[in-house]
Amino acid sequence: MNRESDSYKDQTAPQTETKPEAEAAQPAPEPGPQAKPEAARPAPEEKPADRPEAAAQPESGADALRGELEEAKKQLAEAREALAKQKDAFLRTAAEYDNYRRRTAKEKDGIYQDARADTVREFLAVYDNLERAMATEGDEDSPHKKGLEMIFSQFVEILNKLGVTRMDAEGQPFDPNFHNAVMHIEDESLGENVVADVFQSGFLMGDRVLRCATVRVAN
Repeated sequence: MNRESDSYKDQTAPQTETKPEAEAAQPAPEPGPQAKPEAARPAPEEKPADRPEAAAQPESGADALRGELEEAKKQLAEAREALAKQKDAFLRTAAEYDNYRRRTAKEKDGIYQDARADTVREFLAVYDNLERAMATEGDEDSPHKKGLEMIFSQFVEILNKLGVTRMDAEGQPFDPNFHNAVMHIEDESLGENVVADVFQSGFLMGDRVLRCATVRVAN
């Protein structure tokens, strides 16, 4: 009896406890159409040419390179100019030294030739005496004369080794550069202004006149 009454109560009792669960089970009303928020657009990327800082940086770097290049060119030009001056000074010094060397060598040779000529000129008197002694008449087989001939021949050989030669003046046209005329004769067998006789032999050392020949000139 009690069980039936209990089941009856359960059926007739207000079902208040399941109401929230029913409400929770109902789907939420769909929202009405609303404007979707636009997605944030990315800011336009700034190109290097549009940025003044980025444009100024390459230009400043190029200006610096140009400045360094101009400075290097300037230094190169100065170095070339200095090198040209040094080269010119070197060439001048070398030319002056070469002229000095040639001049001193010529002076030394001239001093030597003068000293040799002065020395040989003093021995020409010995040649004159030997030549006169050879011209004297005497016994050709005399030992004295043969000894004199040997001495004279040796003396002439020494002069030849020194480059001294005797002038062949007789019969040659008179030349005041080589002949010293002390007499004049008329001789139809000889040409005009020709050396007729030689009183003292003249000598040359190379092209230098050691002593003019003393001569007599015809016509």
